[in-house]
Amino acid sequence: MPRGRYSLHDPHDHTPLAQEHFQCATGPSGWRYVSRLTTPSGDHHGSVDLTLDDLGRPIRLELHAAHWQVRGAALDGVTWVRTDPAGTQATEGNVRAHAFTGTSPAFLVATARLLRLTPSAAATRVRLVAFTDPVLAPRTVDQSWALVDSETHTTDNGPLTVDAYQVTALDTGEQHVVHLAGDVVLAAPGTELEDLESSPSVFP
Repeated sequence: MPRGRYSLHDPHDHTPLAQEHFQCATGPSGWRYVSRLTTPSGDHHGSVDLTLDDLGRPIRLELHAAHWQVRGAALDGVTWVRTDPAGTQATEGNVRAHAFTGTSPAFLVATARLLRLTPSAAATRVRLVAFTDPVLAPRTVDQSWALVDSETHTTDNGPLTVDAYQVTALDTGEQHVVHLAGDVVLAAPGTELEDLESSPSVFP
């Protein structure tokens, strides 16, 4: 069960945003990721709880940020309920999309797991609902994912396969590369893996 810490920063000016303390695990029915976020000064900043089924679909999502809360799942596309800070109003949304995304590195692992790309495959288009900080506002985004490289490295704990994905935002054409090892993000724009207590899990 990988457990560790990511540092999150603005990918453009590198302003520190948060520390994400996470643990995740694979199982016969899928994958679960839970984390708590703290500000650079150490204050509570939010949390992430994401569960995927064995096909990589989000069967449960719960996000907290700035007193806002989102709960969602794959249902007729993706469906979610967003609750305001006072808890007096709740708004429901539904989009014909494949999955969710956001600032947490968990969503990069989830999208890669959903697509299951091979190095020889053409780029795949995916529609996601992104919940943007600080108020978890939903917006629909279209991306293209391609697995551009896959290398196996020898480590003290056995072989470690690192996959490099090229991700393209289809509305702007902006491209970036995401490096994953199993269910851990090694590097991505705005994300640095600062600490990892055990080896990444390997998806079956």
